Amino acid sequence: IPFYDFPSSPILIIGALGIGIAIVVFFVSYQKYFNSPFNKELADKLDPELSSITNKEASLLYSGQKLFEGSEPIALAYAGFQFGHPVALLGDGRAHLLGQLKGYDLQLKGSGKTKFSRAGDGNSALGPVLREYIVSEAMHVLGVPTTRALAAVEVDKKIMRQFGNEPAGIFTRVAKSHLRVGSFQYYAFRNDKESLFKLLDYTLERHYPEISLDLSFDEKVLKFLESLCQKQADLIAKWSGLGFIHGVMNTDNFSVVPITIDYGPCAFMDEFEFNKVFSSIDRNGRYAFFNQTQIAKWNMLRLSECFIAYMSKDEKENISAIEELFSHNFDSFDEKRMREFARKLGITDYRPSDDKIVMTFLTYLEKTKTDFTLGFRNLDALFLDDSSFYVNHPLLDEFIKKWKDRVKSVSLKDVNPVIIPRNHLIEDVIDHAYEKNYKPFHLLLRAIESPFSAPQEFKDFTLPPKPSQKVKQTFCGT
Repeated sequence: IPFYDFPSSPILIIGALGIGIAIVVFFVSYQKYFNSPFNKELADKLDPELSSITNKEASLLYSGQKLFEGSEPIALAYAGFQFGHPVALLGDGRAHLLGQLKGYDLQLKGSGKTKFSRAGDGNSALGPVLREYIVSEAMHVLGVPTTRALAAVEVDKKIMRQFGNEPAGIFTRVAKSHLRVGSFQYYAFRNDKESLFKLLDYTLERHYPEISLDLSFDEKVLKFLESLCQKQADLIAKWSGLGFIHGVMNTDNFSVVPITIDYGPCAFMDEFEFNKVFSSIDRNGRYAFFNQTQIAKWNMLRLSECFIAYMSKDEKENISAIEELFSHNFDSFDEKRMREFARKLGITDYRPSDDKIVMTFLTYLEKTKTDFTLGFRNLDALFLDDSSFYVNHPLLDEFIKKWKDRVKSVSLKDVNPVIIPRNHLIEDVIDHAYEKNYKPFHLLLRAIESPFSAPQEFKDFTLPPKPSQKVKQTFCGT
């Protein structure tokens, strides 16, 4: 019926408006669920113009086919100790740093070959792109210093990986910095004193403004190492409290900012194990869950070795100064981890004797193969004598007695999350994305935005995997 033939009844007008609004809502919802992943909130923070461009323009920019104005892409060089073995040259083999915006790096990952690609193809499968998008955004919401996700683009080509041909993807990563321990090792391995000094000053000026550049080289090194030590201890403690396993803590993946960087074979635990490993390349458990503090210390030692030869005193005195610094700071890695676990038990005035309570509970979780996240999430009920979630075991009785002697009440719903990006949920998202369906991706992304609440719509995201859903290995994607 032509519009002019409609009676001018208020009811019909209101009805027509209602239909119009419904159509708009439908298309907004459709776009929300089926468009390529894009982080509008982060884009607006960096520059509102980033989120006002057309989809076509965004596709070109975030796939590297068109450059941002003023961008001069580079691939970063760095070295590293990989699984304990020194490698003098690594570098970005599939990433291009586009530049900085408001103090943040913008980097494309999976954007093609660089001079550091070696035998690699410079590409990334779409799966690892979506995994990093989800996990990095979850870490941000959970208060963990991290790189962040700005965009993901599906590329119209297939690349060969361990499971055969997979669709390719390109990830746009935002970071405070991409500087790593390996960045310093690159110059140290080459005995390039001048560049090493410049890199240290650049790092301090950009990320440690509290350390004066007017200090002597020795003083700058010691203050830098001490500050980084404490910040890394805070970071690893946060990982531990979430059951997060980085999977490949080589020095080239160890940030000097520090933030969580290079999400490759990372994973969150389901059943708790002290020595849990997911990474397919970590065959000896070097980067197992409870060994992450030890590896962080080892990486700090390797970083200190970059500077020893250039400090003003003789080698013995330089080593002695660094050993003394670490002897005062290394204990903080284990202490802060225990402090974080104690906080998750409702102990807000931590003391070293609380370690026994923490270890009793963690040992109970391991012995009974209890889900890590839900084991902590259900503590409020356990404190009120509802033990229905927990398997009966002498260690549970021992823990409850020690725990209740230590704390008089608990309220932990805002401390222990109920929704984390579990491995099987991420795999399900990836499987659907490979079928061109991004609805599960956006649904999971919405769920992890509220990790401490569990509305009915996200109920399935709070459950551990069924036996058939368990993911036993994760992969780098290279």
